[in-house]
Amino acid sequence: MSKEPIILAIESSCDDTSAAILKGQKILSNEIANQEIHALYGGVVPELASRAHQQNIVPVVDTAIKKAGIHKADIDAIAFTKGPGLLGSLLVGSSFSKSFALGMNIPLITVNHMQAHILSHFIDEGDPMPAFPFLCLTVSGGHTQIVRVDSTSKMEVIGTTLDDAAGEAFDKSAKILGLPYPGGPLIDKHATNGNIHAFEFGKPKIQELDFSFSGLKTSIMRLIQKGVVENHNFIAENLEDLCASIQQSIVTILLKKLQKAIKQTGIKEIAIAGGVSANTFLRSELKRLSTEKRFNLYIPKFEYCTDNAAMIAITGYFKYLEKDFADQSVTPSARLFF
Repeated sequence: MSKEPIILAIESSCDDTSAAILKGQKILSNEIANQEIHALYGGVVPELASRAHQQNIVPVVDTAIKKAGIHKADIDAIAFTKGPGLLGSLLVGSSFSKSFALGMNIPLITVNHMQAHILSHFIDEGDPMPAFPFLCLTVSGGHTQIVRVDSTSKMEVIGTTLDDAAGEAFDKSAKILGLPYPGGPLIDKHATNGNIHAFEFGKPKIQELDFSFSGLKTSIMRLIQKGVVENHNFIAENLEDLCASIQQSIVTILLKKLQKAIKQTGIKEIAIAGGVSANTFLRSELKRLSTEKRFNLYIPKFEYCTDNAAMIAITGYFKYLEKDFADQSVTPSARLFF
């Protein structure tokens, strides 16, 4: 029986520097260094992000290797995020990975960040894994997609946002409400005791399986601005109801399109991925819907929802088995598609 490969993975697409060690399909360590400085600016500042990656990447990799209980010489390949993401941030991860692969004389593997979110479901932690084919609702700050997954290497985007992503709609709404960055989790928190039907917002009329959130954001902004003009304490007095109504509107848009995709494809294996898949209301509504519509639902653990190197590692593992390696001429891409 051949030895299970050990893979070092690097994720640096945005503002989190992450390194993971994987053996076979099991994660031995998954370390993340967050960049809290961006909260001061209400969003990620690309130049600051790339500088912080340069400071964090060596300590994070060192910690990941030590926590995994291995030596550098045990690593069979290194995988890194090629894109999509912030180019300056991606360059830090790719430069480190290329140097490490060259120095250790091991294969170099490039990973599509969005595909990695989907394949995080195949990290072996004893939980059931989706059967092929399955549909994955991939929702993050920069992307909103419905993906048909036929294998670990064959995926097709069958629905995507035409403008803004769902995660951006959460964060921009939070900013309008005066909540600090990142605001999506805070909307989730404040919505817990709110009335989801307290406020009505405009609903997008988009054909087929595509999404749009720009109109919803405008509708939310106008309602809040009007409320503040009439009552200076409007936001404070209605924060929980506003958060609950905003959250309900975004989740409803997502689930209507997902139900349409299930009907069109006939696929009953459904997964979610990406940062917004950590949203508690989305999770609870999906569980309710899976019981009602009788489909199998796969929800990732919270630590695999936001950007992390574990998902890069598992994707790298499948590419390693296929000997899908890159050479030293490879460069990252801010806009990388399936």
